[in-house]
Amino acid sequence: MANLVNDAFAQVKELVMSALGELTAEGVFPAEAIPSFNTEIPADPKNGDISTNAAMVCARPFKSNPRKIAESIVSRIMLSGTFFDRCEVAGPGFINFFYSKEWYSGVLEAVLGEGESYGETDMGKGKSVIVEFVSANPTGPMHIGNARGGAIGDCLSSVLEKAGYTVAREFYVNDAGNQIEKFGKSLSLRYMQICSEQGMEVCKKGLDTEAFCKEIYGEDGNREEFPMPEDTYRGMDIIEHSKRYFDEYGSVLSGQPEEERRKTLVEFALPVNIETLHRDLEKYRITYDKWFRESTLHNDGSVAEVIEKLKASGHTYEKDGALWFRTTDFGDEKDRVLVRENGIPTYLVPDIAYHYNKLAVRKFDKAVDIFGADHHGYIARIKASMTALGVDSDRLDIVIMQMVNLVKNGEKYKLSKRSGKAITLSTLLEEIPIDAARFFFNLREPNSHFDFDLDLAVSNSSQNPVYYVQYAHARICSVMKKMAEEGIEVRKFDRECVKSLTEPEELELVKLMASLPNVINEAARTYDPSKVTKYVVDLATLYHKFYNSCRIKGEADELMQARLSLSLAAGQIIRNILNMFKITCPEAM
Repeated sequence: MANLVNDAFAQVKELVMSALGELTAEGVFPAEAIPSFNTEIPADPKNGDISTNAAMVCARPFKSNPRKIAESIVSRIMLSGTFFDRCEVAGPGFINFFYSKEWYSGVLEAVLGEGESYGETDMGKGKSVIVEFVSANPTGPMHIGNARGGAIGDCLSSVLEKAGYTVAREFYVNDAGNQIEKFGKSLSLRYMQICSEQGMEVCKKGLDTEAFCKEIYGEDGNREEFPMPEDTYRGMDIIEHSKRYFDEYGSVLSGQPEEERRKTLVEFALPVNIETLHRDLEKYRITYDKWFRESTLHNDGSVAEVIEKLKASGHTYEKDGALWFRTTDFGDEKDRVLVRENGIPTYLVPDIAYHYNKLAVRKFDKAVDIFGADHHGYIARIKASMTALGVDSDRLDIVIMQMVNLVKNGEKYKLSKRSGKAITLSTLLEEIPIDAARFFFNLREPNSHFDFDLDLAVSNSSQNPVYYVQYAHARICSVMKKMAEEGIEVRKFDRECVKSLTEPEELELVKLMASLPNVINEAARTYDPSKVTKYVVDLATLYHKFYNSCRIKGEADELMQARLSLSLAAGQIIRNILNMFKITCPEAM
């Protein structure tokens, strides 16, 4: 796993420390401890490829002018056999190093030699991470927030895998608790409305579900004769489930006790919804390692066990007949109820049990959750619960994802052009390419608001970033195809040949290629896959710039082969990133 940038940084430190050692041994500088110094990539390439402030931080202990210190250091640096062909003093005492042709050759050799694995690192070697994302309420369809969360979570998981972690993708199915009670109540009410005299009359007409809904409930599904309480789901999907049950089994449940009717309807409708979640997410190219059901935590005693563990921790108390968790002991703004006065646990308890399961039972080194902005206050109480249970809360990281606005013709867009209903994940994927959805949702860091331009997502232009990147890859494939058609052999990589690359557009492109392993590490460290998306857009930009400035065919053979190697390396990296993010990588467009 090559990382020529890190190797070069390490070499700069080694060269500077060796020079300082010689100067100290010769008595030029006093035998003082060398302060830590920085090495960085200058903003302006004219100031070198790597710059260090070593001389400047040594000014005080050496009681000397920093520029003179820098000049002394440079006089002792021997660059033969290193990654650099020169170093020089600049400004008040910066030492700037410039890459040698050998370094550039080494980068291309690493990219082409490692192929599909180029960019992989060992940052997370030996560590396991579980990434939970989407976890949409199974009582209804997935919305646009889930679409963004799905793309971020899946692509982040891929980044973590590239960084060497063992990654498990998980969907937490809320198939228990208040939302299921609400789901059952809603289904039961709609079913009984269908079984009413008016409902039965409409049923005799043999209408399809959509026409039936309009006739019995009106255009918005909320006719006054059939009011739905505030604490119910009033979407058309609830009507559709109830109508399907009626079509299959008739009014058999109308005479059953309410609790039994709700249970039967939930058992009928919930598996359909969960299967729809599976299908829509698989269409979105997301496959989970595990669909973890909340109900298992209730059924296997985990919820009850967590309550007892929290009691034993000394951080709970009883008040007004309820059991409270003193989360203020851990910095939360207020204490939280664990068990209501009626003996039923709040939603917080199974959530605590679930995170305890991930970190203490299944023993993942890290648990990462992708949550919407409305969950921001949730972080403190979940981390508090882990600490109270004896689990290091730093092993739990929560990525907050902001809202996304759909934009069309420069205005906010909320309704599907196909159905006329609110845009869901399913309808979004009918209106734009999956490639665009996965790429666009990772153009901004998760904790930033994002306007998703639907017109741009379907356009075949350089303004469309995913098209622009795919076109760069197709352009490279086209170059290779034309060479083959004209009988020009693309020879095996040759380090000496590549030394003929001297144009700024060529060298800038190679330097960006070299930075991919560090981009992967930084994206993994910050849980921000947009760093990789932005990187591949930059890479495509530089390749297009190179292609337009540097002729390939018709140049001297050595230079032509070097530029072909450069093109192949750029194509390999684009392919690696698009494959990592499950985005198609066309060879022709």
